[in-house]
Amino acid sequence: MQSISNYQEKISSHFALLALNKEPKNLYEPIQYILSLGGKRLRPVLTLMAAEIFDADYTKALSAATAVEVFHNFSLIHDDIMDDAPLRRGNETVHEKWDINTGILSGDAMLILAYQFFEDYEPKIFQELAKLFSKTALEVCEGQQYDVDFETRDDVTIPEYLKMIEFKTAVLVGSAMKMGAIVAETSEENKNLIYDFGLNLGIAFQLQDDYLDAFGNPETFGKQVGGDIIENKKTYLYLKAIEFAQPEEKEQLLHLFSIQPNDNTDKINSVKNIFNQTGASEATQKAIQDYTFSAFETLEKMNISNDKKMILKAFGEKLMNRNV
Repeated sequence: MQSISNYQEKISSHFALLALNKEPKNLYEPIQYILSLGGKRLRPVLTLMAAEIFDADYTKALSAATAVEVFHNFSLIHDDIMDDAPLRRGNETVHEKWDINTGILSGDAMLILAYQFFEDYEPKIFQELAKLFSKTALEVCEGQQYDVDFETRDDVTIPEYLKMIEFKTAVLVGSAMKMGAIVAETSEENKNLIYDFGLNLGIAFQLQDDYLDAFGNPETFGKQVGGDIIENKKTYLYLKAIEFAQPEEKEQLLHLFSIQPNDNTDKINSVKNIFNQTGASEATQKAIQDYTFSAFETLEKMNISNDKKMILKAFGEKLMNRNV
């Protein structure tokens, strides 16, 4: 087993060698561009880590890890178009740097390229990887559609919201880990348990992201604090506040989420006060803890050494201790 930073270095070196300098230039240059922006590359790291957890050399999982990262970045290109986002990782988004048509087409090509990386495996493993990948890719699209639908709905429930973040975010985390297990050819039980570990950790991570969006430190969070409030997003915090609020608080919150002031400072502070007063903040922190513990419970059932269980638990704890 290696450190997260070691895996990240291996992934970066691998991506630097990818043969994407092809024609037509306007199709492949945007792909090279989005992949060069880096980021934490958490998902491919999880694929390499999972392979070594189940006693395979990480190099055997590089192609599967590449597929995961290429797919993730394809989804970012299309998400940025849908959100009309100007920046991604502090740089121009693909559709801003080129144009919308280029973003759509280059994104489409990335989805196909992702499947091609599975061709590096023998038929049995290829089939298993491709089957999981197809299921996951469709769920990510479903999650994105739920997210879009929720923008115009006032009756979103907490179970619906949890399903949305599971599909939009967590399934890819679970699948990234399961792909490493598939490449390592471990037992079906281990494959399913590592998927569940990643899935629960992915849900906890997204809930924590929702919480930090409101209560994070602006200097270390990496994006604008209060962004979800400005955009009137119905996050777990918001839904819990609506559930717990007294009639006056609920009326105030609904009003605040119906306006778009030029200066959002007062709106953000007022909403955060309601989140705290209603107990929504505390309930969200409890949910983060519950999903993290659910992830750790699956480790006890996994047929691996205690040392490896501790490595996965330490990774989960580090991921969830973003004190920002």
